Amino acid sequence: MGTKPMATAGPVRFTDNAFHPDYDLRGVTDMNLRRSSQLVLAGSLILSLIACSRSGTDEAPQTPQAPQAPQSAAPATQGQQGVQVQQGPAGTPAPVTGSGVELPSFVNLVKQQGPTVVNISATRHAQQQGVPALPEGHPLREFFRRFGRQQQPDSGEAIAASLGSGFIISEDGYVLTNAHVIADTDEVIVKLTNKREYRAKVVGADPYTDVALLKIDAKGLPMVKVGDPGKLEAGEWVAAIGAPFGFDNSVTVGVVSAKGRLLPNGSYVPFIQTDVAVNPGNSGGPLFSTRGEVVGINSQIYSQTGGYMGISFAIPIDLAIGISEQLRQSGKVTRGRIGVQLQELTMDLASTLGMKDTQGALVAAVQRGGPADRAGIRPGDVILALNEQPVQSTADLARLIGGTRPGSTLSAQIWRSGNTSTVKLAVEALE
Repeated sequence: MGTKPMATAGPVRFTDNAFHPDYDLRGVTDMNLRRSSQLVLAGSLILSLIACSRSGTDEAPQTPQAPQAPQSAAPATQGQQGVQVQQGPAGTPAPVTGSGVELPSFVNLVKQQGPTVVNISATRHAQQQGVPALPEGHPLREFFRRFGRQQQPDSGEAIAASLGSGFIISEDGYVLTNAHVIADTDEVIVKLTNKREYRAKVVGADPYTDVALLKIDAKGLPMVKVGDPGKLEAGEWVAAIGAPFGFDNSVTVGVVSAKGRLLPNGSYVPFIQTDVAVNPGNSGGPLFSTRGEVVGINSQIYSQTGGYMGISFAIPIDLAIGISEQLRQSGKVTRGRIGVQLQELTMDLASTLGMKDTQGALVAAVQRGGPADRAGIRPGDVILALNEQPVQSTADLARLIGGTRPGSTLSAQIWRSGNTSTVKLAVEALE
């Protein structure tokens, strides 16, 4: 590497250490002395800086600490039905870190449960009426002629179609879907993921809960695994599989927003609210938990535009299975009644009645001669439990009684005047 040209006593210019014809020995000697002095000064300065400073890699002294047991990396576990979720120590969910939360993978769930989901197309043959041919001299004949309305006979039948989804609940071909998907239809076609199509028989439908049961002539079909909606928690991941706008086996995911939602349709169905994208064609399809179990039937959305707006509702699967069993046995649903009118229990009412919370259903009126009247229940009583199942609200009580087979006897725990007691209720059929 060359050096910068330097001025000496004689006319010498050089850029390296090679001999030059005009080399002046005296100038070189003086130059070497000056260079040696400069090197000595630079070395002293460097030694001083090293002695008075500390490098950036030096560490402050630390107090001794007890040795810690080595921690292994958190393994990724394979959930039931193959939903992969990152796990922490002892199988606990992975903690929230600065980089975010480990999200579940639904790949295996879709592979295993996708074949259980079906596409449903229903058609209805409606009579389409045209303008009847008017005879000569009819007062409206001239009107239609002047304004260009053609006289046409009845144009026959028009085919109206609806699309939806469903899922297989038994190997011999029973399929669950929504009642509104197959309402007032003449023909229902079920298409599997392998493109095979079957004409389905409508076993029965219950518009009150929006549940319908279909039957196709097939054997050895894949079927869903039914889960427990009671184990769901708000914030838990769920997935929907269906055919929105006819796009078969489309998967959308989201979380449970709330449980036990009551909608203003008088059905008392405790809907599961989610933010899973549900669009026309998703109705009747399954809602899966991360355990690979179906926990609900996608049924409704809340929308001001007719499309998905982030709020969707699913019917709990335990309620739907109970309805399907009645439909399979008799083709209809029979509900129970005990002859009471209920009122929601507020904190003010609970305090007046000497209660510490609002759990229970307040009896506002009792039908004379009805099951509740015969059991000794009076207005002002609060029903706390039925057959040891806690009653959280009036919706809970209505659902439990409605799902009880007429002729059954229930054990009801009631609150009256600061004390609890138990009575027996004979459930009657709701006409």
